[in-house]
Amino acid sequence: MNQQKAPSAVMVILAFAAVYIIWGSTYFFIERGVKYIPPMLLGGLRFVAAGIIMLVWVTAKGERVWNRATILHSVISGILMLFVGNGAVIWAEQYLHSSFVAIFLASAPIWFLVFDKPNWTENFTNRFTLLGVSVGLLGVIALFYEKLTSDDSKNTLVPILAIFIGNIGWVVGSLYSKYKVKGVSPSVNSAWQIFSAGIVFFIIGFADGSIEKTNWSAIPREAWGALVYLILMGSIVGYSAYVFLLSARSAAQVSSYAYVNPLVAVLLGVLINGDHLTSLQLAGLAIILASVLCINLAKKEREKKQAQQQEAQDTDKLPLGKELVDS
Repeated sequence: MNQQKAPSAVMVILAFAAVYIIWGSTYFFIERGVKYIPPMLLGGLRFVAAGIIMLVWVTAKGERVWNRATILHSVISGILMLFVGNGAVIWAEQYLHSSFVAIFLASAPIWFLVFDKPNWTENFTNRFTLLGVSVGLLGVIALFYEKLTSDDSKNTLVPILAIFIGNIGWVVGSLYSKYKVKGVSPSVNSAWQIFSAGIVFFIIGFADGSIEKTNWSAIPREAWGALVYLILMGSIVGYSAYVFLLSARSAAQVSSYAYVNPLVAVLLGVLINGDHLTSLQLAGLAIILASVLCINLAKKEREKKQAQQQEAQDTDKLPLGKELVDS
């Protein structure tokens, strides 16, 4: 019986770096792109282009691309994650700043714990995981307390509701991908997820008339540049790294990206857009970083327990004669 080779530590580290840093920047580039490109067109161009590139790449590598059962699961998870989840982000950033959207989505780890039923026992009994999630939510509250209690909050209610629903869709799709997609490489799974979501964006965009009404000549280079970045870095590199991590690490660990992405998004807002951060918001950033540490501590604690359990199992398997000699 062939055992699947465990991913290298270097690959896991690089994948986490991609998900943490690149995805944190995509919020900023989505905001730049959606200023001039309709949301459905932006999502369709981004994901169809990235999906085609990835399908060509995995085919050239000789990987098995056509698997009906696997494709179906990839399509379902891709629509949930990228059309419902990311689509809500693209639409909402017409009305909300990218840093706010990124911070609001920091609640993703909570929903991973709620919907990840196979790991309920482990997640809800690990003190570091629960502490990390709780601390992270405190950071979110601290960062945007002023905005949520401002007079403009009523005008942003619908966009906030949209990204809340999108956040749930993303988490459910991620868990569906983790547990349902089997017997296929993460890159093939990513390719079908991305491509199928892009097709849905185009279908909705043509149905609502937004694509037909697009003034292509009015789209500046800035928006096209943002789209290229989203295709190459956000979808191909970042998303592939995310799907790889889902197959290599627990959903709770992978969801820690939701605490780092807001930090990157806020820093880009400060450095490029000249956004001003108050002392309360800076404190919130520090709290969020502390929550990442808690989640990492949870990982170490689980690994320690697994090592102890494996050691105990190995001891039980020792031959009787060997046990007597050792005693």
